[in-house]
Amino acid sequence: MLQVKKWLLILSFLTITLIGLMYGLSPPWFVGTFLAATMPPDIDQSHMLRAMMTLYLALGGFWLYCAFTDAYRDAGVIVLAVFCGGLVVGRITSVILDGLPSPVLVLYIFMELGLVPLCVYLLRGKVWGRRGESLREE
Repeated sequence: MLQVKKWLLILSFLTITLIGLMYGLSPPWFVGTFLAATMPPDIDQSHMLRAMMTLYLALGGFWLYCAFTDAYRDAGVIVLAVFCGGLVVGRITSVILDGLPSPVLVLYIFMELGLVPLCVYLLRGKVWGRRGESLREE
């Protein structure tokens, strides 16, 4: 199970780093290419995309550190589950209130929906116990 967690965190680092860099290195390129916008982002939108880039890079760095540090591996998986869970709740709320977003954002919904139960599965022996009766490691 440790190797699965390790590789999940490495893959998450690579994915979030790529997505973050796409957001922030050139916001006009990202918006024009993936969000089907007809106008380039204004200063505030570029600011938000660059802030998201650095947040994603920071989280990615944390996950990479956790992948190679046994003592923090479970913490990395917990943060990954909270991150993806929080994003997918916001995305689903937006789909309900605003309608379907661009295809790349729909893809993100499915990626995040898949990662949350995987993280919970990987952590269930540590956090909830095998039958849900305990909070200590078995």
